Amino acid sequence: MQRFIAFLRAINVGGRTVKMSELCARFEALGFGGVASFIASGNIVFESADADARALEARIERELLATLGYEVATFVRTPAEVAAIARYEPFPHAAPRPDGATLYVGFLREPPSPEAAAALLALRTEVDEFHVHGREFYRLCRVRMSESPLTGAQLERALGMPATVRNVNTIQRLAAKYPS
Repeated sequence: MQRFIAFLRAINVGGRTVKMSELCARFEALGFGGVASFIASGNIVFESADADARALEARIERELLATLGYEVATFVRTPAEVAAIARYEPFPHAAPRPDGATLYVGFLREPPSPEAAAALLALRTEVDEFHVHGREFYRLCRVRMSESPLTGAQLERALGMPATVRNVNTIQRLAAKYPS
């Protein structure tokens, strides 16, 4: 069995509330082992004999649609991938991060096309800076995200695909708790 971490998009927004225990039960119903949630924002750790991340994403999405009644985009990574994401420094010129700035990691199913990456990078402002690396994009936000003029929907439109975003602190904590 291999360990994975699923990052679920918008699981508890828009008036929808799903308890983490219910999400864990849904993962267990799929036959996954070692299921645990990590903070109440749609991060589920699980083990599977199936090592195909894309197939796992599709299975999880079907289960959640059937049981919750709405689509939940799912992004699966291994602990080794999460550790590499946690170590990656997308903005070396901004290290250490400016006061009040927060680094976010956006998860994608596949690397964006060059055109999609360029569209995301074109959203750069004095407040927000972006970097694309593999199946992730990084956002350095110099104000609280709620104060940024950019929304998640705008980022997804620029990329032309669904995404989910986590604070890099969450990614670093996951990497420390579930080492590869």
